[in-house]
Amino acid sequence: MPTTKITIVGSGIAGLATAVSLHAAGFDRVTVYEADPAVRSLGLGLNILPNAVRELAELGLLDELRHQAVRTRELAMYNPHGDLVWREDRGTHAGYSWPQLSISRSRLVAVLAAEARRRLGDDAVVTDARLVGLDHGPDRPRGVFTDRHGATRTVETDVLLCADGIRSTARSLLYPDEGPPLTNGTTLYRGTAWADEFLTGDSMAVLGDDRRRLVLYPIERDAEKRRALVNWVAAFPEGDGDGGTHRRPMGAADSREVILRQFGRWSPPGTDLTSLLKDTEDIQRYPMTDRDPVPRWTFGNVTLVGDAAHAMYPAGSNGATQAVIDARVLAWHLAAHPDVGEALRAYEAERRPQMTELQASARSMGPERVITLAHQRAPGGFDDVRDVFGEEELAQISHDFAVTGRFDQEWVNTRPSLTVSPSRAPVARPDSRSAE
Repeated sequence: MPTTKITIVGSGIAGLATAVSLHAAGFDRVTVYEADPAVRSLGLGLNILPNAVRELAELGLLDELRHQAVRTRELAMYNPHGDLVWREDRGTHAGYSWPQLSISRSRLVAVLAAEARRRLGDDAVVTDARLVGLDHGPDRPRGVFTDRHGATRTVETDVLLCADGIRSTARSLLYPDEGPPLTNGTTLYRGTAWADEFLTGDSMAVLGDDRRRLVLYPIERDAEKRRALVNWVAAFPEGDGDGGTHRRPMGAADSREVILRQFGRWSPPGTDLTSLLKDTEDIQRYPMTDRDPVPRWTFGNVTLVGDAAHAMYPAGSNGATQAVIDARVLAWHLAAHPDVGEALRAYEAERRPQMTELQASARSMGPERVITLAHQRAPGGFDDVRDVFGEEELAQISHDFAVTGRFDQEWVNTRPSLTVSPSRAPVARPDSRSAE
């Protein structure tokens, strides 16, 4: 296995985390192929839950990430009137042994790319190489890549790991009749801007009714000035009161107008939404999409990783988190099993049932479901949330979602490590909890 040649498609979080994890597990013939001319450090904010932060810590990256992220202290959910529906501690404040991190996607990708190159060499990340074909037949798999000038190369490998995102070319070649990602009719508007700190300064706030969501959390702080770079997301049904603007290109001014039409009378805690939007230079807009679960990820010595395998709605901070977990579980199984095909099937057997369940939970908006229920039961607001929910109901919703995603506190703190032992022998199955 140390001589195994491993090819990864995609240099996003899933692909780079897989490369670093494989090196940590003893593999040094690992190459990442990226379609763009450079590794893209694009994207806005994201959250990494403690189960994935544990994995990054075991890869030796936590100290670097701590300097570039905000350690999220709490999650607070409100109705549009500013009434608190549910609040819970997060990360170490909730008893986890590792923090929850809010960070710019660009910074996370940069850290992973630097670590991959440090471990595997600068030539380990090949850019301007777009996957256009693959062969997963009985012999060694082959990937066909093309550059921007049309030149092609065929790469024969022992393992082909496809981490090329929600619009995965690899997945489209394995499932040619699937079609594009699915949308639920909701449009996301996203941006970042510097603003005064709100709540604890390390809080994530989510406001909503039964159709709309407004999410705010800091991804960088200036403690001296008590200011934060706030990542915000506004989500509502496409075409809902936007005057038809969703059908044409929109500039930042158009986006601000549409967002304020939806959320201008809402009461986000400690935040002037109008000023926040005014100070946002670039507002991104795109549909909320996911993928239906597929019956197989693995075909011979080819498998899917991250969003290519299980793209889901952005509920509960699971996109980047589950990509990192995929990477570590996959590396563990490749190190633990003498046969590549057996290793990939074991990885899929462990991860696919969990992710199928989590995808379904994300479609019901995961822990944010409490906001929908609060609106349905008390659309005009409330004085005491106990008049709306039973004593244990809110906590149970949050706990159930955490158990589904395998990031409940007890499991994260106590499960066996995914770090490969020096002997590279399987010391314990990394996830002994059944995927019910």
